[in-house]
Amino acid sequence: MANAREVQLRIKSVKNIAQVTRALQAVSASRVRKAMERMFNTRPYATKAWQGLTHVAKQPGRQSLHPLLTERKEENGIIVIMLSGDRGLAGAYNTNILKATLDAFAKHPVPVRFISVGRKGTELLHRRGMDIMAEFTDLPPEPSFNDVSAIGRLAVDEFLEGKVDSVYLMYTDFVNMVRQDPINKKLLPLEIESSSGLVEAEFSESTGPSAAYVYEPGQTEILDEIVPRFTALQIFQATLESLASEHASRMVAMQNATDNATELAGLLQLEYNKARQLGITSDILDIVGGAEALAKTK
Repeated sequence: MANAREVQLRIKSVKNIAQVTRALQAVSASRVRKAMERMFNTRPYATKAWQGLTHVAKQPGRQSLHPLLTERKEENGIIVIMLSGDRGLAGAYNTNILKATLDAFAKHPVPVRFISVGRKGTELLHRRGMDIMAEFTDLPPEPSFNDVSAIGRLAVDEFLEGKVDSVYLMYTDFVNMVRQDPINKKLLPLEIESSSGLVEAEFSESTGPSAAYVYEPGQTEILDEIVPRFTALQIFQATLESLASEHASRMVAMQNATDNATELAGLLQLEYNKARQLGITSDILDIVGGAEALAKTK
């Protein structure tokens, strides 16, 4: 058994760790509220953009309306945009999105290139020898649409130039404070028929007859503007979902760490009390033994 001094030092160290994790938990709780607010605020705009796009793109001749809506006959290469965090201490957040990405694309029949968003995901992809064509790290704590629009432009340019035939988006969908699900979303060509992925409930359309719209200046001009913008909007919305998921994961992880540290400090306190009691008992026995020896000598 360790002596009382060693146990006392361990107790102090564990309590210091608990203070750090408690502070990180409080910071994450504040940030996750802000991230959730920004995430929910973008959904009305994303909903209307989706409704306008689907209404126009479902017209006859969809394949010829816009290059970003056209399915390629053969798939010779793809790009995967993976969203992760810049920092750790978020539980299994970063490893979960990496595992989902590798499960989906590690054995893909065509070459796969990655656009990695987040330092942790980039490091994990590098360790596994993946082909990373671009890295985006150190995004602002509250990113704007302009901060992530370059990711969308890069993916759109690669698709339009024919260098890839599909673009996929891997991110973590925020469900609630204790549940965040990895999502595999096909970004290009846009899947008009499917509403799965980003805020499915908000993007789903009613089953009744669609309203008749008159577009100015025209259908082609509208698609040229809205399709690339909506592609970037999906990435922006996914970034907000991932940020909320990261902060929620970190808050839960730090709460668990604080609880474990508190429990460990209590166990160490019991061990310290036992060691101290053992030391006191040993000192008393030495005194009693010395007193008896002195009495026998006299």
